[in-house]
Amino acid sequence: MIETSAALGPTPGGPLLVLAILAPVAGILLSFALGGRFAERVALALTPIGLALALAIAFLVWRSGAPVVYNVAGLAPPLGIALRADGISCVMLITAALIIAAAGFYARANFATPQGVKEARAPLAFWIMLQAIWAALTILFVGGDLFNLYVALELLTFAAVPLVCLSGRPETLVAALRYLLFALFGSVFYLLGAALLYGAYGTLDIVLLAERVRPLPAVWLAAGLMTAGLLAKTALFPLHLWLPPAHANAPAAASAVLSGLVVKGSFFLAVRLWFYVLPALPGGAAEAMLGTLGAAAILFGSVLALRQPRLKLLIAYSTLAQIGYLFLIFPLASGLHVWTTDGWSGGLMQTLSHAFAKAAMFLSAGLIAESLGHDRIAEFTGAGRAMPTTFLALGLGGLSLMGLPPSGGFAAKWLLLRASVASGQWFFASVMLAGGLLAAGYVFRILAPALAENPVVLKAPPKRSREGVALALALVAVALGFAPQEFFDFLRIGRQAATALP
Repeated sequence: MIETSAALGPTPGGPLLVLAILAPVAGILLSFALGGRFAERVALALTPIGLALALAIAFLVWRSGAPVVYNVAGLAPPLGIALRADGISCVMLITAALIIAAAGFYARANFATPQGVKEARAPLAFWIMLQAIWAALTILFVGGDLFNLYVALELLTFAAVPLVCLSGRPETLVAALRYLLFALFGSVFYLLGAALLYGAYGTLDIVLLAERVRPLPAVWLAAGLMTAGLLAKTALFPLHLWLPPAHANAPAAASAVLSGLVVKGSFFLAVRLWFYVLPALPGGAAEAMLGTLGAAAILFGSVLALRQPRLKLLIAYSTLAQIGYLFLIFPLASGLHVWTTDGWSGGLMQTLSHAFAKAAMFLSAGLIAESLGHDRIAEFTGAGRAMPTTFLALGLGGLSLMGLPPSGGFAAKWLLLRASVASGQWFFASVMLAGGLLAAGYVFRILAPALAENPVVLKAPPKRSREGVALALALVAVALGFAPQEFFDFLRIGRQAATALP
């Protein structure tokens, strides 16, 4: 049966959710106040604190087998605002903390305040925006109210867009403006849908709405508007036009965060909407439509990735393709069927493995561009022998994108394939197999010339520490393939009651 608001009252450890939000917010304020090179120090000093808080929250959820809940100011919904962390919240909090930390330590070489300069625009903006993205993602992952999730989405947008155009080049400004326009239209649609739900039920609390929502015309309209807005922010085909130029033209550390985390924020909210707020809707047609768009994204993005001459553009278009796999969770994990457990686990494993693999690939691409002076794939001949660690990280990330064992991408796609076959949805299974072959094609396009025998003179060899950061992320993407059954059980904590039919 559905959990009631009383059953989701405050729990031990609830204040940790507030601390997880306040840590990056405090870092933003300190960075503004201290300025200069202190912004970098503040951001990097907070990364272990944020990771420790995420791990502590996950431990509490694992030990209790139930979500951690905190009512802000002691007021329960609908009068107050509730913060809730369940299984998927915890894994996303830990993922965000790890990737933010990796991007931060990698970016020290690019965004350190120059010696003899008190303060520089780009470094100060980067470190503040990085912390703002972290704060926004934390609110998204633990928020329990649709309006506050809207606020978090806006904060995420206005923190992510400046990272695209830090260099100030005309093409980056155009990419950032296109990103902003798509995101703002998405925000308008989402807010209109939230207003309709509030007008119908007098609350936007996720648990209370799940108890009250019924398949009324206003609810269907709200669901359509909010979903369309979230699709635009996630860049699902055909609302993807902003993503490739934005991710390809941003600095490597920013691209890793944008592709690995930012697009996951709006996808996470789409999962919250359909699986936690609207379980009472007979959503067969809507879920099939989302799955079909995801399948189209897999094929379209993969084919375009094969045609790209530049490495960062290829990785950006592969993000478009991999986002498509995420949306297969809707037709494969909805309802109460024997296959929905596999669909749920596979969709979330794809979210995690893609985050680490794509972050590793963008960081590796940044090192390649700096060392060679370009990222033109046709001119990579022999570069793999000059930069073996960098191309190893790139190749391991590609291994996960292809879905080859023993990577997290293999575990994700295997579970999704099992759900597709068990449910009789063979179309999605065939698309996933085709997508894997296409991914192998564009990864081979990168590695084949790079591993050829040809002497290469590097402008500057990459730092071992930065190569180590990229390799560590790629190894996490591979290690996810060894996740035990207990990990997938953890992902379901907090979901069963929210998805049960009334």
